[in-house]
Amino acid sequence: MDSITTNFGELVFNDTAMRERMPAEAYATLKDTIRIGKPLNPDIADIVADAMKSWALEKGATHYTHWFQPLTGVTAEKHEGFLGCGKDGLPVIEFSGKELIMSEPDASSFPSGGLRPTFEARGYTAWDPTSFAFIKDSTLCIPTLFFAYSGDALDKKTPLLRSMELISRESVRILHLFGHTDVSHVTPTAGAEQEYFLVDKELHDKRPDLVFCSRTLFGAKPPKGQEMEDHYYGAISRRVSHFMRDLDRELWQLGVYAKTEHKEVAPGQYELAPIFTDANTSTDHNQLVMEMMKTVALRHGLVCILHEKPFQGMNGSGKHNNWSLSTDTGMNIFAPGKSPKDNLQFLVFLAAVIKAVDKHQDLLRVCAAGANNDWRLGGFEAPPSIVSIFLGDTLYDLLTSIEHKEEYEEGGDRILESGICTIPRLRIDTTDRNRTSPFAFTGNKFEFRMLGSSQSIADTNTVMNTIVAEALAEFAERLEKAEDFRREAFRIIRRTMREHKRILYNGNSYSEEWTKEAEERGLLNLRTTVDALPRFIAEENIALFSERGIYTRREMLSRHDISLENYIKLIRIEANTMITMAQRMIMPAVIGYETKIAEAVSAKDRLGVPNDAEYALLRALSDGINSLHKGIGRLFDSISNLPAENAAAAEHCRDVVLPAMAALRGTADSLEVITAKDAWPFPGYDELLFSL
Repeated sequence: MDSITTNFGELVFNDTAMRERMPAEAYATLKDTIRIGKPLNPDIADIVADAMKSWALEKGATHYTHWFQPLTGVTAEKHEGFLGCGKDGLPVIEFSGKELIMSEPDASSFPSGGLRPTFEARGYTAWDPTSFAFIKDSTLCIPTLFFAYSGDALDKKTPLLRSMELISRESVRILHLFGHTDVSHVTPTAGAEQEYFLVDKELHDKRPDLVFCSRTLFGAKPPKGQEMEDHYYGAISRRVSHFMRDLDRELWQLGVYAKTEHKEVAPGQYELAPIFTDANTSTDHNQLVMEMMKTVALRHGLVCILHEKPFQGMNGSGKHNNWSLSTDTGMNIFAPGKSPKDNLQFLVFLAAVIKAVDKHQDLLRVCAAGANNDWRLGGFEAPPSIVSIFLGDTLYDLLTSIEHKEEYEEGGDRILESGICTIPRLRIDTTDRNRTSPFAFTGNKFEFRMLGSSQSIADTNTVMNTIVAEALAEFAERLEKAEDFRREAFRIIRRTMREHKRILYNGNSYSEEWTKEAEERGLLNLRTTVDALPRFIAEENIALFSERGIYTRREMLSRHDISLENYIKLIRIEANTMITMAQRMIMPAVIGYETKIAEAVSAKDRLGVPNDAEYALLRALSDGINSLHKGIGRLFDSISNLPAENAAAAEHCRDVVLPAMAALRGTADSLEVITAKDAWPFPGYDELLFSL
């Protein structure tokens, strides 16, 4: 037990390491930057660099890198050795404040959406002092921002940090009006519940679709899937348990509070949830979690799959982003307290979220957009594409009573009566949970459930910070001018309910009735990525971000283009992989099996033995092979006719290529169930899902 706490964060240049190795004045300056966002004095960069270098060398580091998050959705790093050559030709250890603050990676080879032509390569990474440096694989990793030579942000961290400053400023305005004048900074917090699949590496490597696309493009339904509901929270096998313990140790050393882990609903599916922290650190940590999952899995002969829907007919993997606001005095703004009806401050902030989510439901949908996530949303416990907020009956009834100026009687403690004398009386929450809701209040935070398992949480938190800050700013202007502060606060809540309560829904978000009702309410139903992406660059959304300094117009247009290109590229890769597998693996295998059946039919014909079963199978195989051949041709034609312009190409992928892929898969999956197992060219669902 002691080793767990002793080793926690040992590879992080955290507050303890800084305090021990830096002069008091320099440490205090850096601490102010980290804690309240105070501008960093460049003069202390050399002091920090020297302390960081000596610490890293003691930990066995030989290199350093500016660790950044380009618009690929994953991280990037360029390693530099601490070892240099002195004037006398002898080796020296080098790492200065200049090298800490800035580096120059090639910006042209990363996605830029036209911001960086190939011939203009210069880009810069800039140290983010609010996120702790850490050591990974003997390399000191320094979290940084990434900019083009033009000054455009080419990463996901820069807009996030901008939005965090924005919501802090607007939240402090409101809190000061409520008398909390000691609050100087508000931090958005986040925690990402990460779902993932594990498969045996030997089986994984036999499937080109998993290797190239991280999902199965073919696969007949196994005799058993998740129908028995026996995988969820089930006992963890020894092999997977060893992987989880190894993963925990890696993450704990990196300062990640990996807390909860369990089997998820689908066979082979699991979840890891951390203790949530500030949104910037949480974003960095989630990137580390995804990377470490893949790395550690390989050591155990496993492959970690982060694709949102690797197996058809099974639950997909999401990433629930838990978002809240916390003050530098230790207050969680979204903790309603024992009596929510008497907590006017909580209700005003709650109204701001309701207004923000309703007004900008399209932006939250864009956060979850992606070809991979399109397969997941709308079923198997993933929320639908319609954004709504679940508050639970208690808060909904309270807000409704305020809207109508009615008295509200709070219920007493809710007690779970087990009927067993030895079990103590258990106090339970005032509201249930809704697993179909895209955006649910869960006691003292909001859980955004639409995000896909492979996606960065930076975009979601950037959007949440910005849209809620916009609402808070509007509220603050009204409250600052109010003659009667309390009366104006209730007016704000009532007006919010009248104008935005359409976004509140506590029922089953999967039902057809809700889809119809949502349409009647005027809520958006952006079913696919192609439907959602144009909303990001709608003029009102460009104005929202650009006027508040979160994104420039150029940065938004570039991100839209990158997302559209990624959608097209991913589907094209999948289609080409399907064609290759069908032509070079499935077709020859089935023809080989068909030949054996044909020989059996001929042999029985010669003997005059009845062969109805063999002949029926032979006909089914022959028909299937012909259908497979036609399906390959149709899919090939659909890819060959891809329009040159991105918007048209994306629509073509959605409307032509994906249906052709589905048809080819249907034919191949039908052939799988009538082809001998030893003749099928790659492992099926039964092996992939149940081998662990």
